[in-house]
Formats: sequence, C-alpha cells, structure tokens
Amino acid sequence: MKYKFDMEYFKNVAKVIFTTDSPSGYTLNAIKKVMEFINELGYSYKLTNKGNLIVEIEGTNNDKTVATSAHIDTLGLMVRSINSDGTLKLTNIGGPILPTLDGEYCRILTRVGTIYTGTILSTSPAAHVFKDASSKERNIDNLCVRIDEKVSNKTEVLNLGIQSGDFVFIDPKFEITPSGFIKSRFIDDKASVCLILTVLKYFKDNNIKPTYRTLVYFVVHEEVGHGAASIDPNISEFVTVDMGCVGLDLNGDEFKVSIAAKDSGGPYDYELTSKLITLAKENGIAYAVDIFPFYGSDVGAALRAGVDLKGALIGSGVAASHGMERTHLEGIENTMGLLLCYLLSK
Repeated sequence: MKYKFDMEYFKNVAKVIFTTDSPSGYTLNAIKKVMEFINELGYSYKLTNKGNLIVEIEGTNNDKTVATSAHIDTLGLMVRSINSDGTLKLTNIGGPILPTLDGEYCRILTRVGTIYTGTILSTSPAAHVFKDASSKERNIDNLCVRIDEKVSNKTEVLNLGIQSGDFVFIDPKFEITPSGFIKSRFIDDKASVCLILTVLKYFKDNNIKPTYRTLVYFVVHEEVGHGAASIDPNISEFVTVDMGCVGLDLNGDEFKVSIAAKDSGGPYDYELTSKLITLAKENGIAYAVDIFPFYGSDVGAALRAGVDLKGALIGSGVAASHGMERTHLEGIENTMGLLLCYLLSK
C-alpha cells in the first residue's frame, strides 16, 4: 500500500477515545473529545439534536455528495433497580456477551454527577458459599453490581444518590501491545472513529481534498439501531466504517480490511461494493469479502429511514466481538487505506 498514515497520531487518539465512556445514551463527553481533534485539524462541524457530529469537507468536485461514518456509542449497562442487599440489578444497553462481564470493574454515574466504583458479579459469586457458583447462567438477571461503599441495603444505596436509570460504565481495559494488537472492549466501533480521524489528518498533512463533497458522521446510537437514521438526503453514496467479523467460515482476520457483501439487513450495493474490492486490489490493500450473518450497520439505519443512497460497509477485522475484542494495527492501516482510496476516487 502506497499511503503512509500517522500511526502515532492514531495511537494517541485511541488512548483518549477508548478511555472515555460512551454507552448509547451517554456519549456527549466522547463527542466533545472528537470535537477537540476536529478543531485541531481545522475542519468545520455541527452537532445534531440527537447528538451526531457531522464534519463537512469540500471536495474538488462538489456536484456529488458522499458520506462515511463511524459510531462512538458502545454497548453498556444501566441500573434497573436496587436489590435488598445493596447490590444493583442491571439492564443491558445493546448486546454485550453477558458472561464476559462477570468479574469486570465498573463505574456508576449518578444523575448529579457523582461516580462510584464497583464490580460486576454473578449473584452466586463465591465458590465457598454457592453450589452453583461455576454453573449458574450468566444472564442479565443473574448479574449484579457490588458497590465499593459500605452499603448493605436499598436505603443506604439510595442515600448515596444511586437510583434506577443510572449508567454503569464497563472498564474497557484498553491496551496496544508491542506486537501491534489492540485489546479492548468497544473496538466496535471506537477503532473506526480513530482511524477516520487519522485519515482526516492525512488530508490536512498532504494538503489534498476528497474528490467529492464529503460528510463524515460520528454517530451516537448505532448500538441501539438508529444511529444514522437522520442524514443528509443529498448523499448518493455512503461507505460506513464499522468492525469486520472474524471466525467460523468467514474470510476476514485482524490484519485485513473486511468488505461486507451482505449482513442481516440484506446485500449491500453491488456496484459500490465491487468498486471497493477493485480499489483494494489496485492499491495492494489486504482485504477480505464476507457475509456478516448477525450484524447491522448505519447504512441499514439510513436505508430503513428512507434515504435514497448506495451503501457499503468496510472495517478492520475484530475478534471476539461484543466481548473482549481484539484487532491489529495492520488491519487498521488497511482500512484507512481503502477509505482514503474511496474518498479520492471518481
């Protein structure tokens, strides 16, 4: 691949974005971080009522409008109720793999801004006490939060200011290893947010523009299904950047950019998808074409909302999605390369 991206910039951005909590419904702090990076790069932007951030970039030809996106919202948890023993009953936001949450550290945010720490545990958490400590199903009804405060009943928890509807932030455990792996929760889709920012930096560093008027959406409700439901009706092509799937009979891995031909919502646009495959071949970009059977994207949200556009999906291959995820910087670079090639193409 002929393009060289500022991977140190990517790593620095990732450290900020991955360590800023942003479950669907509580994303403003993370969007503000993106705004800071956009300001540093010198692009103009606007914030929509629902919280999406839109960056508009003038093209060398503004007769056509194309778009790309990444979602900064993540899976998460919320307090459903307070148990009689002072632990917190939970409801999930989006679809985290619930057994992977057992034993994870978390933070509880009250409506007045106080933060308490805690641990997500099974309701049978002790092997020396509960016969089913190992065998009990880890579902949302069998998980709770043990708060790191001296509480033993519901009243004492309420006195802390904790109540139903408070967000519970899961520790992402973000790390980039010396071998180039990114290990963290919420690589889906924070890695894409960071790589799009790095592509925008490439445009600035090299004093170039995309071929067409380009709208970049940083979306905040993708994990609950309606992230890009409200977008500019003038968009003719929409290439969203989300995670690529890894496993079973799929072709993708953590070192390639995945190009989705179909997901649970049906096939992506044939011509646009074929164009992306051709661009990858012509530019020496390691890629895989795949079918994602249990998957939806912001393109699907836009199409269901009635926007008349051609849609496609690309993304770095991510292992163990919705759990403790992993990808590699090579996959990130290949995804950046394909996105850049698309934005520079006619």
